[in-house]
This record gives sequence, structure tokens and C-alpha cells, in this order.
Amino acid sequence: MNFAEAEAYLFSLGNEVETMKLGLENITILLAALGDPQANYKKVQVAGTNGKGSVCSFLDSICGKADIRRGLYTSPHLVSITERIRIDGRDISEDEFARLATWVRETAKELLSDGRLEYRPTFFEQVTAMALLAFAESKVELAILETGLGGRYDAVTAARAEIAAITRIDLDHQEYLGDSIEEIAAEKAAIIREDSRVILTHQHRNVEQVLIGRCREVGVDPIWASTDIRLKDEQVIAPVLFGSITTERAHYGFLELWKMLGRHQFENAALAIGVAETLTEIGFKLSTDEIAIGVETASHPGRMESVAPNFLLDGAHNPGGAKALAGFLEEFYKERPITLIFGAMQDKSVGEIAEILWLRAEALILTQPSNSRAMTADELVNFVPESIDAGTIFKTENVADATAKAKEITSQDGLILVTGSLYLVGEVKKILQRQ
Repeated sequence: MNFAEAEAYLFSLGNEVETMKLGLENITILLAALGDPQANYKKVQVAGTNGKGSVCSFLDSICGKADIRRGLYTSPHLVSITERIRIDGRDISEDEFARLATWVRETAKELLSDGRLEYRPTFFEQVTAMALLAFAESKVELAILETGLGGRYDAVTAARAEIAAITRIDLDHQEYLGDSIEEIAAEKAAIIREDSRVILTHQHRNVEQVLIGRCREVGVDPIWASTDIRLKDEQVIAPVLFGSITTERAHYGFLELWKMLGRHQFENAALAIGVAETLTEIGFKLSTDEIAIGVETASHPGRMESVAPNFLLDGAHNPGGAKALAGFLEEFYKERPITLIFGAMQDKSVGEIAEILWLRAEALILTQPSNSRAMTADELVNFVPESIDAGTIFKTENVADATAKAKEITSQDGLILVTGSLYLVGEVKKILQRQ
């Protein structure tokens, strides 16, 4: 397959969430047939509800500063599917992506014909296998793996990472993970094994109890990411944040987060630092200066990303992410008029997000991303709070129309905020890149 054929084949497998199969047997058999590529390097698996991608980005940047050859696997992608697999800070090429996709597809076909697989591996299972293969072929020392959904049955968990890190946990994907925050925490905590090192971040007491309980169950002593996070109240260059992170091992003084915007990113940075310090226990060499510089230079597209001329893109898709975004707006954009472009998937808590964010907008543009799980604008309008003037609400059938409408109605000093879904953010990025 060439790249276009490989991309079309993978997308033909169906939406990565809708077609998800809970269980590790299929991916384990597939990886074994591919030679268990994940056995060739050390691995960090990051799970949680909010902040997984940011922690992975921080850690990838830190390891880059320490000249550690590393692979990064994240999801979803924003513009190109090749973004999901990065080696030493660069997306793999389209040709390489196509070659790996062909290899995995043909292996899966053989396993199916032999009756060794119960079903054809899903989109996410096949791309996960491709990433693990790419990392082995490139002889990486470390793979940084973002969990797709949950943890217990996520394909990434089959890699059996030596280090597990868990970010802040909130309600999301309840139809797959459970109706309560405790049930969701248990699904994510399942990545913790008896032979893993575990780094946790302090959060809701009920969640912490679940995480600690899992650690006790498997006989692991968790490492808490930070003993002290302090932010400097007076900002020199808004919206850049300044602060310090102190762990049990070191003090990281005057940190400047230039691209990872928002106070919550210091918590994610602290978790990444905890992982980096733990890497030194299994043979990696990282200095405190390399860790600090890596934190300061990290970036994560699509998360509070400022794009010229006046767009702010953030993939907040649950109440926790919406609250973090609302706090950021209150701190740095309190007086600026906002046009809000919003789109969301069917399984999201749109009502809660609407109460948190929509009231802040002077104009609200509801739209439908190109995704089979996306809600229509007509469905979204049912969640509009009564206090919002109907004359400030616009419904569009697609993201291109929403972007054009936002440009039309937004004043020169206004901000166009795009949020509710990373799929929406990705489409807007594509549109802006073409203009």
C-alpha cells in the first residue's frame, strides 16, 4: 500500500472509539506474530482523563534535551495520521507509515486465516502495533505511550510498560469505563502491575484511594509527582506562566512555560518530572538542567494553542478540561470579546461544558466535525443555557462554514475560541493552514 491506500484502509476499519474492542488478547497475539517489538526498549505508559498528551509532550521534550533516543505514540491526530508516531521529535514519513501499515495488515490477515485471531484487529490496535514496530526498527531507547481509552483493556497496555504514570481523572467515556469516578479510576489504575514503577499526581480523595488501593493490591509503592508547586502571581509576559516545582529529589526553580499554557500545566509538568527522575533509576541519564529546559521548551498542539491571527485552539472535551480552559480565559482574556466555535462527540457531557464555557462567549457558533460520532448543530442547540441571547447563536453544518462565520462576525480585537473536540480543532487547523 502507498500512504493514501494505507490511510484509507485504516479508516475503513471504523471510528477508533465506536469500533473499539475491550480486551488484550487480540493485540497480544498480533504483537507476538510481529516479534514482540515492544520488548526491545523501555516504556512509559501514561493514563488518565485530562493531561495525558501534555505529560507525554513534556516527557518527550525532556528526553530530547538529554539526547535519549525515544519514540512517542499519541492519539488522536490533528492534521495528519502520521502525527501519532514520532521518533526523536519528528513524525514518521508517509512512506514509512504505509510500509508499517502494510506489514501489520498482512500479518493480521495471516492470523485471521489461521484462526488465531478472534476478529480483525481494530484501527487503534493496528496503529498501536505500527508504532511499537517503528520504535523497534529505529532502535529507540525509550517509548512514551499515551493510553487511548481507559487502561485495563487499552491496546497500549499490552506493551507492559516498566513505568506507569496517571494524570488527573474525571468523568469521561462513561459508557465504556463506568458511571462513577471511582469506576473510571479503577479502569485506569489497572495499568499498574506488580513489576512497574508508578508515578501519581494528587487529586480527588476518592480517586487517590482507588489508585493507592491498586498499588497495595500489586505490592507497589507509588511515587507522588511533586511535593510543592508554586506559581508566580505577577506574570511578566501574559499568558506565559512562571513558577517552581519541588520534588523529593530536586528543586526546579524559575520555570517558564512558553507554549504549554494554563496553570494546570504545572501539574502535568510535575508528573513528567516525576517520570524523568524515575528514568534515572532504570539506567537513563538526565540532569536537573536537562529536565528543566525540556519542561520549558515543550509544546502540545491543539491544547490552548494560539494561532494567528486571533484563534485559540483547545481540545477540552469534558468538564475537567472545560474548567481548566475557563480559568485560563478568566485570567488572561477576561476583557476580550470571544466568538466560540463548538463541536462535540455524542458521548460528551455537553450540558456541563455549556454551563462552564458558553456563557463567556459574545457569539456562539455550533457545528459538526467530520466524525461519525459528532453531534449535529441542531442537537447541540438543545444545551444552550436560557440566559444566552438566541440572536448570538449560529448553527453551521460543517467546520469550514463555522470558521468562515467566526471570521465574519469577530471584531479585530476579538478572540475566536475553538473547543469541545480535538477532531474539531484538527479540522480548523487544516483550514487555517490552507489559508
